[in-house]
Amino acid sequence: MRVRKLERKRGWAFTVAASILKPTLLSATSRTWIDGEKIPASGGCIVAINHISHVDPLLSAHFVYDHGRLPRYLAKSGLFSNKYLGGFLTSAGQIPVERLSRNAVGAYDAAVRAIGEGECIVIYPEGTLTRDPDLWPMRGKTGAARIALATGCPVIPVGQWGAQEVLPPYTKTPHLVPRKNIVMKAGDPVDLADLVAAEQSAEVTAEATDRIMAAITTLVEDVRGGTAPAERFDTRASGQRETGNPHDQTRKRKGSR
Repeated sequence: MRVRKLERKRGWAFTVAASILKPTLLSATSRTWIDGEKIPASGGCIVAINHISHVDPLLSAHFVYDHGRLPRYLAKSGLFSNKYLGGFLTSAGQIPVERLSRNAVGAYDAAVRAIGEGECIVIYPEGTLTRDPDLWPMRGKTGAARIALATGCPVIPVGQWGAQEVLPPYTKTPHLVPRKNIVMKAGDPVDLADLVAAEQSAEVTAEATDRIMAAITTLVEDVRGGTAPAERFDTRASGQRETGNPHDQTRKRKGSR
């Protein structure tokens, strides 16, 4: 697989993280990186990835890092409440976001600013682990699209598969034996030029979101060797909450009867 050298200095937080996490990931997983060079070597960009496991941020960081970029994430604000972890994440340039809150606009502003400073922002457009029963990409949130439309930056879709075997969704015990293979494939930038030039509206943002999710889904089909459902799973239509463990919600509903 082809990799690129970093164009930017890592800083202490990334140096520490890379020295600890990369050897661990190398020993615990094998990797199939496909077309990672499609991630721009420099300049502000968004890398948009499907979300199938809580270990995704580590594995996608490995993919992005191997192709010469320092990944910046929109991370749950709760992670920053711990003094030491919060300090580390802040030093690494990660962006806290209060999901389903009006304060999420602060994360949007920070992401737009980071793009303007030439950073690579990694976003899971679904907003949480997919709830699709077969782990196909579900309906996306508008955050990635809004940032892309505001900045005009390239959006690089990535489809991944294999992380769910390392750590299945909503579980806490990783499965490291036998060694799992992680496949990630980057695609061409999502064509949003006409939407960037258009007058911004809810309809334009929805169309941009759909294009991003469609591109990701096509890549996931490639790496899985299957066909995604014609209609993406929608948490609202299914009556699920948009955050939290859906299995816990099911158990609570049964227990209340």
